[in-house]
Amino acid sequence: MTPPEPARPRVLLLFGGRSGEHPVSCATAGGVLRAIDRTRYDVLPVGITRTGRWILVDDDPDAWSIADGRLPEVPSAGDQVLLPQSADDRGLQVLRASGDLEPLGTVDVVMPLLHGPFGEDGTVQGLLELVDLRYVGAGVLASAVGMDKHFMKLVLAGAGLPIAPFTVIRPGEFERNPVLWTETVAGLGLPVFVKPARAGSSLGISRVDDLADLPAAVAAAREHDPKVIVEAGVVGREVECAVLGGRPGEPARASLPGEIVVTDSRHGFYDFEAKYFDEAGVQLSCPADLPPAILEEVRRMAVRTFDAVGCEGLARVDVFVTEDDGVVVNEINTMPGFTPFSMYPLMWEASGLAYPDLIDELLTLALARPTGLR
Repeated sequence: MTPPEPARPRVLLLFGGRSGEHPVSCATAGGVLRAIDRTRYDVLPVGITRTGRWILVDDDPDAWSIADGRLPEVPSAGDQVLLPQSADDRGLQVLRASGDLEPLGTVDVVMPLLHGPFGEDGTVQGLLELVDLRYVGAGVLASAVGMDKHFMKLVLAGAGLPIAPFTVIRPGEFERNPVLWTETVAGLGLPVFVKPARAGSSLGISRVDDLADLPAAVAAAREHDPKVIVEAGVVGREVECAVLGGRPGEPARASLPGEIVVTDSRHGFYDFEAKYFDEAGVQLSCPADLPPAILEEVRRMAVRTFDAVGCEGLARVDVFVTEDDGVVVNEINTMPGFTPFSMYPLMWEASGLAYPDLIDELLTLALARPTGLR
C-alpha cells in the first residue's frame, strides 16, 4: 500500500490592513499568491480591511495587482475570519454573512505581508504570539523598532553603527515654536528630508531645499503620522541590501547590494510614484557599480544592522555610500516591498535565489522558529 503523502503546511497569507500602505500590501500578496509553490503549501488568503476586519478573500493573484493605475483594495464586506482565542486552541473560525459560525481549520504559519502601522509595527506580531501562531519575519520588538525611525536610529547609534544627523518633531512642537524648530532644522544643513516617523513606501516624504518650505513638508508628513523625523541630506549614493535570516544556529545572510537609479527627471528622489507607477523611470543596478571592498562592507553593515535590532526572517537595509567610501546606515525595513519587481526579491534574484525559492526559504525559517521567548 502506498503511504499517504504528508500534509502540506497551511499558510495564512495576511495582507491589506489599516495603514496608508494598504494597496502596496495587496500588491505584495498578489505576487506571493502567484509564485508560492502550491504543491508544497496550502494557502489561505485573508485580507484585513481598512477598518481592521479580517475576511476571506479571492485567491486570484490578478485581483491584487496594480494595473492601469488601479490600486487594489480589500473589500469592506465578506465572511469574517476569527482567530483562536487561546494558545491551546489552534482552530480558526469563519463568521458567514448569514450569521453562521463555521470551523475553518488550523494553520501552521502566518505570512503577514503588512506594511506600515497596525501590521509591520509589532501589533499583529504580538497578536500572533498571544495565540501561539508562528509567522514570517521580525518579532514584536524588532518590528516596533524598525517601524519607528526615531527609535530605530537610537538603537543603531547605540550599537555603534554610523547614522546621519536627525531631529524629531513631536506632535504640537512645531506649532508652539516654529522659529526654534526652523533654526534646529537649519542646523542639520540643507537639503533635509522630512518624513513621517512611522510610515513607509515613501509616503509623506518631502525634500526641503529652502526653509520656507519646511512648514508644508511637516504638514505633509503629518498626514501619515503626528510624529515627524527630519534627516540631514547625505551626499552619496543610495545603496540597498537584502538580508535573510540564518537557519537555526547560522548567521544572517546578505544579498548582493543594489543601487536604485532614478532616470525620470519628474522624480526628485525614489518616491511613491516612482516605486509603484513608473517602473520605466527607475533602474536597479545589482550588484551596484562599486569596488568589491565597498560592496562587502555594505553587506557587513546590513547584517550588523539586522542583528542590532534583533531582526528575524527578512529585512532590507538602506545605506549611503559617501564620496570618501564611507557607509552610513539610513534605515532598516522589516517588511520590505515584496512584489516580484520589488528591490528585496530582485536583489536576491541577482544573488542566485529566485522569487519562489525565496518565499519557500522564508516559510521554512518561520516553521523552524518557535513563538514566545527565544
